[in-house]
Amino acid sequence: MQVQVNGEVMELPKGVTISALIEHLALTGKRVAVEVNEDIVPRSKHAEFALNENDRVELVHAIGGG
Repeated sequence: MQVQVNGEVMELPKGVTISALIEHLALTGKRVAVEVNEDIVPRSKHAEFALNENDRVELVHAIGGG
C-alpha cells in the first residue's frame, strides 16, 4: 500500500503500524511525534495504530540543544 511520509510516497505492507514504520525508518528509541491525516497519535497508541492506503503521516523527532 502507499502512504505519504513527510511528503514522500512510500510503499509499505498493508496494515503496518506506526511502531513498525518508526522501526523501519531507524527512529526507534528517539523522541518522535506522529501525526496521521492531521491528527496527532499519542505514543501509547503507536503499537496498535495501523496505517491505511493513502494516509498522510508526518514524523518529527526532537533534537536536543540550546
